Amino acid sequence: MSASPSQHPRILVTVGRRRDVDEWTAYADAVKRVGGEPIAMSPDAFSDDLDLASYDGLLLTGGVDVDPAHYDEPRDPRTQRPFPERDAAELAVTRRALDLDLPLLAICRGFQLLNVVAGGSLLQHLEAEEPHRPRRAGTSGPWSSGWHHVEVGEGSLLARLSGAASMRVNSRHHQAVTPDRLAPDAVATARTDEGGIEVVEAIEIPGHAFALGVQWHPERAEMQGDPALDAGALRLFAGFLDACRTARVVRPR
Repeated sequence: MSASPSQHPRILVTVGRRRDVDEWTAYADAVKRVGGEPIAMSPDAFSDDLDLASYDGLLLTGGVDVDPAHYDEPRDPRTQRPFPERDAAELAVTRRALDLDLPLLAICRGFQLLNVVAGGSLLQHLEAEEPHRPRRAGTSGPWSSGWHHVEVGEGSLLARLSGAASMRVNSRHHQAVTPDRLAPDAVATARTDEGGIEVVEAIEIPGHAFALGVQWHPERAEMQGDPALDAGALRLFAGFLDACRTARVVRPR
């Protein structure tokens, strides 16, 4: 039986821990803004018998570094301490989503994890802080994002969603997908060379209706503070939700 088109698409949203409410609120709000119903999945809520087909899409979120053991490399001392339970749950659910051709949007850590699932690896530390890594505003102030532009691949899903050949994005990462570490099953659809190194900023997985990863954070409030940036972020989430609505009417629940 197909889902009713009038129902809000049910989006499984990954979170680090069930108690980390603030961690997922911005993602949940972004899903709600475009008509979706976000449902949190923390590692302790994941099980092998999770009925992923009962959801309409998967949103992989930001967080702690992916354990380099998953791409057969030793851990750099600057790589964060692994979160094995989260890695295991999200690697499994991402592989299942791709197998089911469930629409998938991956953000920051999620983007990096998607590249690993597709057979790629990660540069474990960007030496240059600017413009990718967040930094403190003053000695005791909050962490602020870096900012830079990305060049969007012509004819890509991202180009169709954004309607732009170049985009200004926020940046909050110290690890990266570089061209030599791009997965063989992925296509780079946005790049930047700001900061003195070429970094892949978006990937898509060919053969899937919607499997898109972006290195930046379209869900963050700082994007909503600029009308142009907010419109671009909304188009990204709206395109994801449209794909979820399209997919669910032909996929049994």
